[in-house]
Amino acid sequence: MTRQSEQTEVGEQTLIDGVRPVTLGEKLTARTFHPMTPKRNPNAQQRPCDIGLFDVIGRAQIDLLDFINLQTPPTAK
Repeated sequence: MTRQSEQTEVGEQTLIDGVRPVTLGEKLTARTFHPMTPKRNPNAQQRPCDIGLFDVIGRAQIDLLDFINLQTPPTAK
């Protein structure tokens, strides 16, 4: 009876009965669940994206003309 084996980074490893080799798709899927880390500084914090569409503070600002209209009451005719 021959046992299955799989090639790993450390060499060929024999699998026990009932265990199948891990496929490339399974390895890639497992890596997608971990957050991405930079290679040079793995402890670096990500800066917030505060430009364009993702600028929450900029989108919350009142337009200057709307602000002026709120300050001056409408004149009665």
